Amino acid sequence: MAHSIFTPLKPLTTTPRPLLPHNFPPRLPLCRAANINRRQLIAETAAAIALPPLLGVSLSPIPVAKAEETPLSEWERVFLPINPGVVLLDIAFVPDDPNHGFVLGTRQTILETKDGGTTWVPRSIASAEEEDFNYRFNSISFKGKEGWIIGKPAILLHTSDAGENWERIPLSSQLPGDMVYIKATGEQSAEMVTDEGAIYITSNKGYNWKAAIQETVSATLNRTVSSGISGASYYTGTFSTVNRSPDGRYVAVSSRGNFYLTWEPGQAYWQPHNRAVARRIQSMGWRADGGLWLLVRGGGLYLSKGTGLTEDFEEVSVQSRGFGILDVGYRSQDEAWAAGGSGILLKTTNGGKTWIRDKAADNIAANLYSVKFINDNQGFVLGNDGVLLKYLG
Repeated sequence: MAHSIFTPLKPLTTTPRPLLPHNFPPRLPLCRAANINRRQLIAETAAAIALPPLLGVSLSPIPVAKAEETPLSEWERVFLPINPGVVLLDIAFVPDDPNHGFVLGTRQTILETKDGGTTWVPRSIASAEEEDFNYRFNSISFKGKEGWIIGKPAILLHTSDAGENWERIPLSSQLPGDMVYIKATGEQSAEMVTDEGAIYITSNKGYNWKAAIQETVSATLNRTVSSGISGASYYTGTFSTVNRSPDGRYVAVSSRGNFYLTWEPGQAYWQPHNRAVARRIQSMGWRADGGLWLLVRGGGLYLSKGTGLTEDFEEVSVQSRGFGILDVGYRSQDEAWAAGGSGILLKTTNGGKTWIRDKAADNIAANLYSVKFINDNQGFVLGNDGVLLKYLG
């Protein structure tokens, strides 16, 4: 088997920080008693007494009344056969078979479904169990029947038959940073990103990789620290989050959340940007219309003005109740969902201008880290303690 050859980037001496999401304290559900006035109580009691008994069972003359109807949620929880404490990190489905998919997580977790995500079973991959490592599987992607999985410690898996069989691809020890994201781009082709900003592409099933940029983010900042990027001198050399747009653009947040970076195909370096908000950035990503969304620590949400790359953002009012929002996923250009700490789940139907809270996860003591829409009718929310929500529509 041929060995992997990477175009080396400038190595860093700093130790990358693991991309572990922030934890939030669990929140106890609040209950509100329904208000019933005396006249309503008498009328409903009389009506209940007048009803004939059904199947020999007498009806109790106790009225049932509600102050308001709680709308049915658009999500349901799917219970998974995994140990408590597992954090779910990514999910993907085979494009030609939307019923066949995989979900990844910490503690060497790989689960497989063949019924669209209603039921899941543990999946064993022999080539990922040969060593005494407890892998954290970070990212999965499919293009046709070809699929890729990456994890930490460094591991790369490839399939050419829709996940029936997985082959382990050797990796170079010169790889800067930990692999945090992979995107299947074509036949035997993929794009991979590390938490130090290295971007590599392959066109021969991962046996050779070519660097898409000339240096790591730390090296770029060492050259541009005098350009006015606030906090660049405190940069620890890793991303806290990185997101890719459908057309191949990236946005990443520095580990301290004090600035962000962007990259577009053809650029030789990451482009650093000052944050336009007072609080530190939690995460960033791409809207369906091509603009950016930005989350800050403490529960704030901002949208960029316009659809192009800009540093001009405006805040949007959300009912986060002080819990951090961790991710946003767009189902369409108008509809999107935001998820976060202590089961926060929010919905917009106007592109993000206004948001309402969905109570689907109010009684789930978990943080929700990721919102993924596979298509218009198929979506999932991933959280800690093995929490998986499935979109019902």
